Amino acid sequence: MKNYRYYDLILGAYVCVLLCANLIGPAKVSTVQVPLIGSVTFMAGVLFFPISYIFGDILTEVYGYARDRRVVWSGFAALVFAAVMAAVIVHLPPADFWRSKQPAVEEIFGNTPRIICASIIAFWCGSFVNSYVLAKMKLLTRGRWLWTRIIGSTLCGELVDSGLFYSIAFAGLWKGRDLLTVTVTQYVLKSAWEVFMTPVTYRVVAFLKRTEQEDYYDSGTNFTPFSLRA
Repeated sequence: MKNYRYYDLILGAYVCVLLCANLIGPAKVSTVQVPLIGSVTFMAGVLFFPISYIFGDILTEVYGYARDRRVVWSGFAALVFAAVMAAVIVHLPPADFWRSKQPAVEEIFGNTPRIICASIIAFWCGSFVNSYVLAKMKLLTRGRWLWTRIIGSTLCGELVDSGLFYSIAFAGLWKGRDLLTVTVTQYVLKSAWEVFMTPVTYRVVAFLKRTEQEDYYDSGTNFTPFSLRA
């Protein structure tokens, strides 16, 4: 593998954002008043989880699909470990002086296996869809119109992510109308965040391409997700 100055730093930042969004984000559901729309209710993590897709766009655009694939698998492993660690901590018997705090620990970290599985599966599938679409669009556009693949890949990836997560986690528990409303709301918020951050993504991509002397095109890439080869 070619050595890069910032690839490892981006990998670490990506995993950090992913873990924080999945562990801290679900701890609170917020309702805000939006002009012309009214009240919008969402999980707080929706404000930060889309940053992982920005990282995915940057990694694929600069370093290529295969190197982003390694990062996605790193994030997947981190989420699995965090889920196992949370389950162990919740089920360990509390000390006598800690018993009053145990309900709070269970409330914050005691997600059901169904929700944990939904989160991990949705992240894995959505991230690979995002990276695949961006890599293919880069070939089709011959590297032009970066904004089209940044936004286009996110619309595809977030659609898969939101659809899978809420379907797996809450189908049969929520009314169909409520499930659809929350899914669409989360999808729109995540996608809008990506559009809003497009100028920042442009600057970071330009900086990395110039500094790393890399602008990868996935013309001969094996797009299987089941590999760590770069």
